[in-house]
Amino acid sequence: MLSLETVSVVIIGYLLGSIPFGVLVAKKMGVDIYSVGSGNPGATNVLRSIGKPAGYTVFLLDFLKGILATVWFNIGFITFTGDSNHLALWGLPAAVLGHTYPLFSNFKGGKGVATAMGGLLGVMPGCLLIGLVSWLVIFITTRYVAVASIGFGLSLPLCSIVAYWSSEEHNGKLAKVILAILIMMWIVWRHRSNLQRLRDGTENRFESKPKD
Repeated sequence: MLSLETVSVVIIGYLLGSIPFGVLVAKKMGVDIYSVGSGNPGATNVLRSIGKPAGYTVFLLDFLKGILATVWFNIGFITFTGDSNHLALWGLPAAVLGHTYPLFSNFKGGKGVATAMGGLLGVMPGCLLIGLVSWLVIFITTRYVAVASIGFGLSLPLCSIVAYWSSEEHNGKLAKVILAILIMMWIVWRHRSNLQRLRDGTENRFESKPKD
């Protein structure tokens, strides 16, 4: 049975993830992000449709949502008796779920990659680093954001399994392996339309010079 602390971390993580920064930043620029580009409120579509400053801002804010969902309960004036590492493992997927199906934006959200990256910084920083390197190498090679994001997801289970077996202390690490597998599956599933377009040859490569 989940503790009250765990439930509160899940709820607040989901609410943090539900903050639709892509929608808000685009609206500030006078744009309905759902009606331009791919219609996705994630950082990539914001960057492509509005410009670099807006896109990078959305990515950073979505990234910070993931971090905050895994650390807010460690703030000094909040006293939690549970294991903070265990609680963080609940906060991360809750934030990703909130970003993907945001309560504050009619459950029409992004694909969760930036938020997952932020959460991983608080839970598995080593795997995040390897994942980011994988993302960068694949993106530079292919110029497909979707392929790079899927590659990022696929790198997580392998990294977590290596960390699990290379550590003499396995306490809690199996949960991280499971979480890494779930994040990978979620990222791949959320990019299923991109995979279909890749098969059809209609997926757009990232423009090297999006409008400023």
